[in-house]
Amino acid sequence: MKKILTAAFLALGLAGPALADGHDKLVTVVTADEPQVQLMSMVLTHQAIDKGHASHILLCGPGGDIALKDAPESATAPQPPRDASPQGLLQAAIKKGATVEVCAIYLPGMGADESVLIDGVGVAEPPAMADAMVDDDSIVWSF
Repeated sequence: MKKILTAAFLALGLAGPALADGHDKLVTVVTADEPQVQLMSMVLTHQAIDKGHASHILLCGPGGDIALKDAPESATAPQPPRDASPQGLLQAAIKKGATVEVCAIYLPGMGADESVLIDGVGVAEPPAMADAMVDDDSIVWSF
């Protein structure tokens, strides 16, 4: 059975059982423009990685901005309580083995190519991304 969890379920603490088995793959989709939501998406993704879940992060729209070399200050500014930033935690997730990609239409929409992205971030191929999201062993979080 497919497990799709939104930020609302996560905020209410209703995601726990979905992560209990430690074998599911996690797809985190970040579209939010709010730095706090972006940061929390990375915090929770790190928690899942630390519990043994393979992680694939898809950044679309304003969420893609955290993957830019010349990211807005909101993506790089330290936030309380631990002075972490969305981009800093994204880079840490890459180091932990997460696959990170921007949506296929993100860069063409800004008239740019992959050279504007930080190291370790690629461009999603829609068929492969769809496969990852509909896989029966995947959990999809959307922020």
